[in-house]
Amino acid sequence: MPLHVTYTGGTIGMVDSPRGLVPGADLEGWLTRLLEGTDLADGLTFSSLDPLIDSSNATPESWQQVVDDVRAHTHGPHAAAGLVILHGTDTMAYTSAALSYALTDLGRPVVITGSQLPALSPGSDAAANAIGALQAAGDPRAAGVSLFFGHHLLVGSRVTKTSAWSFEAFSSPAHPPLARAGAPWQWSATPGTGEGWQQPLPYRRHDVAVIDVAPGLTTARLEAMLTPLPEAVILRAFGVGNVPSSEPGLPELIASVTAAGTAVVVASQCLEARVSLGLYETGDAMARAGAVGSGDMTLEAVYAKVQFLLSQGLRGAELAAWVGRPLAGELTRD
Repeated sequence: MPLHVTYTGGTIGMVDSPRGLVPGADLEGWLTRLLEGTDLADGLTFSSLDPLIDSSNATPESWQQVVDDVRAHTHGPHAAAGLVILHGTDTMAYTSAALSYALTDLGRPVVITGSQLPALSPGSDAAANAIGALQAAGDPRAAGVSLFFGHHLLVGSRVTKTSAWSFEAFSSPAHPPLARAGAPWQWSATPGTGEGWQQPLPYRRHDVAVIDVAPGLTTARLEAMLTPLPEAVILRAFGVGNVPSSEPGLPELIASVTAAGTAVVVASQCLEARVSLGLYETGDAMARAGAVGSGDMTLEAVYAKVQFLLSQGLRGAELAAWVGRPLAGELTRD
């Protein structure tokens, strides 16, 4: 089964420099040696983004570079039946969600992975993650975009990074793992479904503000953070979407923002939550002001989705209406 690997940068291929770790290892050579003599090496192709990046420097335009590379290797006589993306861990969950929305029509597995330690470091998790991702990419049960890390295969639009040091660095709070690597692999779930998006326009960077609510946040400070108005706002609230609604002028400020054509999406600061703006008065105030909830999406899924919808030309109330409609299994249907 022909597979393709796209190397974007990240810790997995980094080497020491006077300025700290930077991309620089020969990942293609490392992977070739790692797979030598195995079935995974048969027909394997490899490409790299130019330039390679630390994923902390990734932007929506970087997501589009990956999308373009994936599509370039799924056409023609040497088209890959499955693809693996080697990526830095810091923003891997954002890229994973972004690819999920942009590639709903691809019809083959795309598995993103990386490592907590460089591939050339003793004790690195790179080999196990790369091999696991390749095995998943060759299995039709991994259809769509997924993320393999720490022996677990997770739905690509459902993941979040939960540890900067653990070899099990990612979790999927609202959806069970698709599989756990082993002898044999244990498959235990299927990806959620979504409406998809036909012929999506490319990602472009849009002005999306992500703001955490904290006790004592004043309306004046929130207004200052929203001046000038961004194209969309993700307000990370308490619990199931609650904000300090008794703060003078705060609901009115949100109402003025939505009236001006800026979508306001309320997410939760909790790792496990399902935003329900009508459950408490403090959340209902946001709904009455024109904000919408993010359901049980992760922050990464919400942010990438808003960037995707803006890139499709949606704004304001039209964009807000699409937030609650699953595109790629990123949220649980009501």
